[in-house]
Amino acid sequence: MTEFSVKSTIISRYAFTTVSCKMLNRASEDQEIEFQMQIPAAAFITNFTMLIGDKVYQGEITERGKKNDDRVKEKRNKTTEENGEKGTEIFRASAVIPSKDKAAFFLSYEELLQRRLGKHEHSISVRPQQLAGRLSVDVNILESAGIASLEVLPLHNSRHRGSGRGEDDSGPPPSTVINQNETFAHILFKPSVVQQAKIAQNGILGDFIIRYDVKREQSIGDIQVLNGYFVHYFAPKDLPPLPKNVVFVLDSSASMVGTKLRQTKDALFTILHDLRPQDRFSIIGFSNRIKVWKDHLISVTPDSIRDGKVYIHHMSPTGGTDINEALQTAIRLLNKYMAHSDGGDRSVSLIIFLTDGKPTVGETHTLKILNNTREAARGQVCIFTIGIGTDVDFRLLEKLSLENCGLTRRVHEEEDAGSQLIGFYDEIRTPLLSDIHIDYHPSSVVQATKTLFPNYFNGSEIIIAGKLVDRKLDHLHVEVTASNSKKFIILKTDVPVGPQKVGKDVLGSPRPEGDGEGDPNHIERLWSYLTTKELLSSWLQSDDGPEKERLRQRAQALAMSYHFLTPFTSMKLKGPSPRTDGLEEAHGMSAAMGPEPVVQSVRGAGTQPGPSLEKPYQPRIKISRTSVDGDPHFVVDFPLSRLTVCFNIDGEPGDILRLVSDHMHSGVTVNGELIGAPAPPNGHKKQRTYFRTITILINKPERSYLEVTPSRVILDGGDRLVLPCNQSVVVGSRGLEVSVSANANVTVTIQGSIAFVILIHLYKKPAPFQRHHLGFYIANSEGLSAKCHGLLGQFLNQDARLTEDDAGPSQNLTHPPLLQAGEGPEAVLTVKGHRVPVVWKQRKIYNGEEQIDCWFARNNAAKLIDGEYKDYLASHPFDTEMTLGRGTSREP
Repeated sequence: MTEFSVKSTIISRYAFTTVSCKMLNRASEDQEIEFQMQIPAAAFITNFTMLIGDKVYQGEITERGKKNDDRVKEKRNKTTEENGEKGTEIFRASAVIPSKDKAAFFLSYEELLQRRLGKHEHSISVRPQQLAGRLSVDVNILESAGIASLEVLPLHNSRHRGSGRGEDDSGPPPSTVINQNETFAHILFKPSVVQQAKIAQNGILGDFIIRYDVKREQSIGDIQVLNGYFVHYFAPKDLPPLPKNVVFVLDSSASMVGTKLRQTKDALFTILHDLRPQDRFSIIGFSNRIKVWKDHLISVTPDSIRDGKVYIHHMSPTGGTDINEALQTAIRLLNKYMAHSDGGDRSVSLIIFLTDGKPTVGETHTLKILNNTREAARGQVCIFTIGIGTDVDFRLLEKLSLENCGLTRRVHEEEDAGSQLIGFYDEIRTPLLSDIHIDYHPSSVVQATKTLFPNYFNGSEIIIAGKLVDRKLDHLHVEVTASNSKKFIILKTDVPVGPQKVGKDVLGSPRPEGDGEGDPNHIERLWSYLTTKELLSSWLQSDDGPEKERLRQRAQALAMSYHFLTPFTSMKLKGPSPRTDGLEEAHGMSAAMGPEPVVQSVRGAGTQPGPSLEKPYQPRIKISRTSVDGDPHFVVDFPLSRLTVCFNIDGEPGDILRLVSDHMHSGVTVNGELIGAPAPPNGHKKQRTYFRTITILINKPERSYLEVTPSRVILDGGDRLVLPCNQSVVVGSRGLEVSVSANANVTVTIQGSIAFVILIHLYKKPAPFQRHHLGFYIANSEGLSAKCHGLLGQFLNQDARLTEDDAGPSQNLTHPPLLQAGEGPEAVLTVKGHRVPVVWKQRKIYNGEEQIDCWFARNNAAKLIDGEYKDYLASHPFDTEMTLGRGTSREP
């Protein structure tokens, strides 16, 4: 290993991290090597790229279930597999490095740092497993509210750090340099080979941990707004604690024998001493029998604490594990107390449930345990679960906590298991608020993340993100209502929303871009991260089949749009492609590549694409009206009858639409992938969609692939070429010609008888509802067969006519009179034997330069197209299968 470096940029608690690892094979034969990185379990991987010799393998986030490239294996293992540590997952990739050659790996991930025990913690795995020629960890923190405290911990060999009480205070690792001012901090850890050897003779093996907190006003919280998105951090302090009613439910089955039970008992002794005089508590031990200490909740007194400790001390491990009845008994105790307590005294009811196994006695069906618990708790009892060891049913504990307003933790069987338990309890020991409702005026905010919270515990933080309806909004009205002890709290404020725009940070670190295009927006990515997490959580909780599928599709579409590796997406490695000059440097310097194309230099040495700087040049061939452009608006020209028909398809971001499907005959397929954007203010649509990528697959006479985006064209026809869209160029071989007119269009000609023109739409300062996008026009379809299909292809060899009776005999149906803005007369169109109600409309095409009159088919072109639009969804950009029986082959 010649280099191992990590660069993180944290902006308002949201961390972008890129890991760079470079290797050299000094051996005289090829060697298989493995790149391995522990990443936080809460993080989403956004990019991965490998350079092997002079070949580039580029990562691409695709829908789950597609096989990866045969030559390169990639997998991400859950915590329970392959020795992953608590709170981490392992990313692995392996490849063969030729003799005397080099390799480099680049991995990017993003995460929102949660606040625990009053601190945000950023942990970076530094495990090169050998002495590295160059090793560095470079972290920038930018917090506009101000940094209140900052500490860099000694290197930890594991993440099982316990409570934070009595932490080792020997300071940061050797060679760490910290520079800090009020809102910015820069931390650099760069040990020489000698210093690495002093830390660990065979290479560093540990976590580089930074803990910090931000300055907080005692108010409604910190609200930040940027380019149409907002984030609200709410963490009140100096409030009197709420009384808590807590039942400790402790597994005393036979499997708890030995160290596990002893450490659990020791931890509970400490926790009992921490209870406050106004709290109430009880203890339940469970195995195949339920052993209740008292049949009611007990006040906290020196005597009751002593008696509780004696009861715990005498617990002995025996029998099986009746999880269902243990939870039911604990909930009954709490419900009984709440039913008879003084209604004016607000309190929080908690169950702390600890087990090391799976249900083996009584009700053992997971779904029934969850349903029984949810029905009994009724949202009034929060269940905090702790799983000890590797035999525990962690998925059950996770769902129990998710469905009942709690948290879950995994505790490993080690010497510090007791301190891990105490650390978990510390997070929930001081409830300050309950029943928290955070409201924003619905006319100002759309798609906000969760706004209802059962409890707020001291030292944590509530985070909400959302989209603004109007970027020009002057004020954002915020209202917080919550209960605190015997009071009902209401906080209101109007947050000024000025024209805010963030450029480069203090050190000029690059920022990821909001949607692959346009201005960088860390708040938009924070919103997409939080929304995806909530959809995954809802999917995990749901038992309703259709609802579960709807949540899966929404989570998948969002993850595809923002390039997150999730349970519903996978990492596909494309390549190999020739290495491009400057690629390694671009990766090495990037704080996070985010969703930008990995090949940074594809835009060439010319100007960056901006607005349409030149008028689109007139190509050598005439563009027909048959096209799809904009939001996306489809237009079909029927030259024989001189009719033009148009329709819209309201797809979802991430959908891949089959535009032309003629794989079995002429060997041509065209797919278009959608990207999302908010709808313009006061529009009737929820969102806009545009084409981000057009993929053209050619199978005859030889196989070629074309992938067009607003910034580049990738042509793979044996040799792989990357053409920047901001430079004019013509290339061709084997009957295929590609002509790029800088920042204007791409013309693709196949065998001289098929031609497509792709318009490039760029914005200098895009509005929130605008995205750089593409338009697709069929210029010549002679070479496409009579059996061609797809959303556009099915109409190419057809004709259409209007039924005169339906339209009224007095009308000229091909050229009705000019109409006022809006919809004109209605008629019935007959095409391919379908009778379709249509209405007269006017549309702009060719980059808005020409206005056409067309007959518009409503409702996603129902009755006009064969089947429905969902039949035209491709599974991936290079998919050639047509579900309506027109093609049967699928590209690998």
